[in-house]
Amino acid sequence: MTDSLRDLENPTEFVRRHIGPGDADITKMLGVLGMGTLDELADKAVPAGIRSATPLRMGAGITEQAALAALRERAGKNKIYRSMLGMGYSGCHTPSVILRNILEDPGWYTAYTPYQPEISQGRLEALLNYQTMVMDLTGLDIANASLLDEGTAAAEAMTMCRAVSKNKSDAFFVSADCHPQTIEILRTRAEPLGIEVIVGDHRADALVKEPFGILVQYPGTNGSVDDFSALFKAAHAKGALAVVAADILGLALLVPPGEFGADIAVGSTQRFGLPMGFGGPHAAYFATREVYKRAMPGRIVGVSIDAEGNPALRLALQTREQHIRREKATSNICTAQVLLAVIAGMYAVYHGPEGLTRIAKRVHRLAAALAEGLARLGHQIIFDTFFDTIAVRPSDASADAVAARALGQKINLRRIDGETVGISLDETTRREDVEELWAIFAGGAHGLSFDEVEGAAADRIPEALRRKTPFLTHPVFHKYRAETEMLRYMQRLKEKDIALNRSMIPLGSCTMKLNATSEMLPVTWPEFAALHPFAPLDQAAGYRQMFSELEEMLADSTGYAAVSLQPNSGAQGEYAGLLVIREYHKSQGQGHRHICLIPSSAHGTNPASAVMAGFEVVVVKCDSEGNIDVADLREKAEAHAKDLAALMITYPSTHGVFEAAVTEICGIIHKNGGQVYMDGANLNALVGLCRPGEFGSDVSHLNLHKTYCIPHGGGGPGMGPIGVREHLAPFLPKHSVVPEAGPESGISAVSAAPWGSAAILPISWMYITMMGGEGLKKATQVAILNANYVARLLEPHFPVLYKGANGLVAHECIIDLRPLENSTGISNEDVAKRLMDFGFHAPTMSFPVPGTLMIEPTESESKEELDRFCEAMIAIREEIREVEDGKADPEKNVLKSAPHTIHDLAGEWPYPYSREQAAFPLPWLRENKYWPPVKRVNNPYGDRHLVCSCLPVESYAEQS
Repeated sequence: MTDSLRDLENPTEFVRRHIGPGDADITKMLGVLGMGTLDELADKAVPAGIRSATPLRMGAGITEQAALAALRERAGKNKIYRSMLGMGYSGCHTPSVILRNILEDPGWYTAYTPYQPEISQGRLEALLNYQTMVMDLTGLDIANASLLDEGTAAAEAMTMCRAVSKNKSDAFFVSADCHPQTIEILRTRAEPLGIEVIVGDHRADALVKEPFGILVQYPGTNGSVDDFSALFKAAHAKGALAVVAADILGLALLVPPGEFGADIAVGSTQRFGLPMGFGGPHAAYFATREVYKRAMPGRIVGVSIDAEGNPALRLALQTREQHIRREKATSNICTAQVLLAVIAGMYAVYHGPEGLTRIAKRVHRLAAALAEGLARLGHQIIFDTFFDTIAVRPSDASADAVAARALGQKINLRRIDGETVGISLDETTRREDVEELWAIFAGGAHGLSFDEVEGAAADRIPEALRRKTPFLTHPVFHKYRAETEMLRYMQRLKEKDIALNRSMIPLGSCTMKLNATSEMLPVTWPEFAALHPFAPLDQAAGYRQMFSELEEMLADSTGYAAVSLQPNSGAQGEYAGLLVIREYHKSQGQGHRHICLIPSSAHGTNPASAVMAGFEVVVVKCDSEGNIDVADLREKAEAHAKDLAALMITYPSTHGVFEAAVTEICGIIHKNGGQVYMDGANLNALVGLCRPGEFGSDVSHLNLHKTYCIPHGGGGPGMGPIGVREHLAPFLPKHSVVPEAGPESGISAVSAAPWGSAAILPISWMYITMMGGEGLKKATQVAILNANYVARLLEPHFPVLYKGANGLVAHECIIDLRPLENSTGISNEDVAKRLMDFGFHAPTMSFPVPGTLMIEPTESESKEELDRFCEAMIAIREEIREVEDGKADPEKNVLKSAPHTIHDLAGEWPYPYSREQAAFPLPWLRENKYWPPVKRVNNPYGDRHLVCSCLPVESYAEQS
């Protein structure tokens, strides 16, 4: 029979590609579970009381080609004008070799956070380069591996100053010359914490109230470059700390903050090869003095040694992290913008100090020439000293009139006030642009010769503020000028790591699933990548249409009334959601409500976010099955009824179980006057089956880097939009620079850009559009199937710790290794390291239960890959049995010595087991063997000998 055209044009083709198991494999896997259909599995696994009565409204999915064409049509509505708006965002060139081989390479963008350092040495080295770059340029002792954006970094600096300053004032001074979005984020952060933010003239007002810290911009948002050395000396005399928000490229020419007394430097590395992307994602930097290293927020890459004494990299000082310190954590931010930091660091490797200096000098010369020409035309240049930004008072027109003329020539200028225009130049600016600006200000022909004006223009950085110290002196910033060598260097680093392009990453609660190529392609389209976040909104019509559609898609899949896309990480989403709850209570005359109930099993960011939002955490017990202890919850909710603000829960639970009592739990909170915040980490088990907004939750953050396919990028970027029920919608985040970004009654901005990391939102739009409602439902069902299939295969060998109704788990399962550790001494860490020899990243280790492994296969992994992983785990169980039976030494065995490197095989063999067992324990490893680059990393050594910058080449030889 002839196939119909409709059959041949199958719109569900992408669903089949996204979901790993084919229909025949799904049938086999269901058979293992004793079930016949995915619907039967869902009916038995998911409590009937929370199932949604209506299917998703978004309709059927479409093909990859159709989705790309539809998104291309929307992208075409964006207008890419020449941006001279500045305010912390600059045009730049991403070197093509970095664009193709990092930003567009799944070996880099599908990797997970480097918590297992032995299989993350490549990106850890790239991050070490980044930290070294930041330390060199800022002149400070230690830097972290990046933060979310410049505004967030400034807010983190403010709270760090308060924590370590000897001055116990509640005031923090902020120069009015700081970027307006940074000032707004500081105010957002300060208010719940009882910090008074004083904005004023740093030349006169900075120390009037004797603040615990001060923040200045260098250069200022309007271009001025000031000498802060005397101010900082006076601040230190009063016990205040000094923070500088500095332009990273400007520091190639300007005296670094560490040399004129800064305690902390923050800023954005966006102009180091990262497209503006309508606001992000970008890597913010944070550097400080050695004495404050344990108070610094974020992740730090440090140098340690492995089991054989060779240099090895790791994340350092992890005891500061949220999952350990919880409500006492340094910060709630657990996201570094790793992929973006890697690109910024590679930009420095690619250009070296000479290249960065040349780019900075060229930008400054163009700005100096622009200012000289405008002055000759009779216009007033407001500041004598500047780097790349000038403030101009036109002699014959208003700022609006000049900006309108520029707009007519497709140039965006900044209106500083009614009389003053701001112009920021960058790496992409040409001499022709300067000449065109002269014509715009002259209202026609300007009669100037560029060469003559440029030759006469004086440098506008005074001698006292010029950088004298060298930077980027490490060989890595000098070796790779030839593109061939640069390409090979990046390839060498990539090959050291395990990412999704190599094998399954079965991390519980992290949802490492397919980031389809068609989803990723639009990220680098110029129509999305080249737009300034504060460009006039009529130039962003395509973005705004996509935002509106994505918000509707997310609202449909969660049951919420409204969505804000602004939070640019999951932790930022938690924070924003809690601030929305707080603002709602204030609107009801209930601003005194400050108690936040949090189960003991919750993600560590939950209590950290609650404290940051001004709440007091009260911990709720869990029962022996890992569920919330409803009796304890009711008792604490009633005891705190007058002050109860919120409950934070994760659903399905952090233990990977659908808790049948969730509706009752939500009812208890509402009865006692609180709101329910549902952590969206496990939403991948709900979409298409249940809607949190229907079964009792009031607000959730939605991890787009988990459920909705934005890649993890080695530990960032992420996105954490929030969805809210109707009564909370008026309080979603707004933005002072772009009022249209949120409701007038909303909380103030939580992210620097109005729509967060806008450039990666096309990924989720593409995913949802191609999957459609039925495809998303099937993805959820297969995620549940895959988890239960793995649990069933492993249960004869390892206890599965928690189960829900009918003996089923949700989308992840926890296997308990504590009994084996008690009997053999083999720990979950030993199993995690041994999995590296099989070419697998370990599951989530010791969370939420110490001594366990939490496994989340996701729907994208095929039956073949699941079988391969389970075969590896079962082989490891047999290796443990050898220790149990006395056939293997309790200390000198294949697990305790894992992972094994290729150098082990090539050198003298000191182990009581064979090379074959160490390297090739299963036959299929001979076909595609991954070799861990280092032995097990010595964590305590790395913290005792903290080194967070590139080591001299000689030291590697010495340690070897």
